[in-house]
Amino acid sequence: MAMTTDVHVRDLRYFLTVAEELHFTRAAERLYVSQPALSKQVRALERQLGVELFRRDRHGVALSAAGEALLPYARRVVDDWAAGAAAMDAVRAEGRSTLTVGMSTSPGRGGLLPAIRSRFTAAHPEATVRLRQVSWEDPTAGLADGDVDVAFVWLPLPDAERYAWTVVAEEARLVALPESHPLAGRAEIDFADLADEPFLALPESAGPLRDHWLALDSRAGRPPRIGAEIAGTEETYEGLVAGLGVCLVAAGNAPLITLGGVVTRPVRGVPPSRYVLAWRREQPPGALVRGYAEACREVAERLRRRPADIAGG
Repeated sequence: MAMTTDVHVRDLRYFLTVAEELHFTRAAERLYVSQPALSKQVRALERQLGVELFRRDRHGVALSAAGEALLPYARRVVDDWAAGAAAMDAVRAEGRSTLTVGMSTSPGRGGLLPAIRSRFTAAHPEATVRLRQVSWEDPTAGLADGDVDVAFVWLPLPDAERYAWTVVAEEARLVALPESHPLAGRAEIDFADLADEPFLALPESAGPLRDHWLALDSRAGRPPRIGAEIAGTEETYEGLVAGLGVCLVAAGNAPLITLGGVVTRPVRGVPPSRYVLAWRREQPPGALVRGYAEACREVAERLRRRPADIAGG
């Protein structure tokens, strides 16, 4: 059957997740894709196979007879592929000891990265540290799909139980707004006064992190107004200057966007944000992950004690 030869492992993984959840929205959350994208992909797979894999009606989603038949084979293919990928990873790891560190924006914060790197390389002189910049569309900065070994990320993480982390910094959330904004004249702003403002929002794929930066928990159930979506620092700055909305920003990231025309002000009524170094729990962390996390813990500890200078002495 030629038509089935080009089925992607990804599509089988999508099918399996929907089959396990029997709920497209929950499956989409597990897969970090939007629900419409997941539905579209599953329909494309059904078209390709020439069968309906799920019965969808107002009572919900159920596997069709064809879906039931495919299930054990799809599971085997996905599991075999995961085992193959793990085998390749093991070979790669033997060939070179590289630690890949993911991040969405440079951590900055008083020389955090150089300080961690110097501690880490003192303990692991044979290791190479590679930094990878990841779009804001992935709130795990590459951890979820295994592209990186550790990552600097903001809590909350989607599927938090998959990860362990050490807190790098706990920082107040400020509000960034154009300097021409009527509220910019205040020294401090109540979050209640921002509730009706349009906000710049992370992409929907950022899940709970999008909600965190929209301060959903502080809105007493009122939905936010979204002025525009942002997937990077430059877009955030452009959106602010263009007056498309305001946004919350961690104190340590304020310098990245307070360029001409943008100011930040303290906000009353929203809890602080936590910036962490995270890694996957699936397997016991290797020596490099443990070593980097340890270096990060020590540097973060010094940062808390002596914020002005961690790169020196």
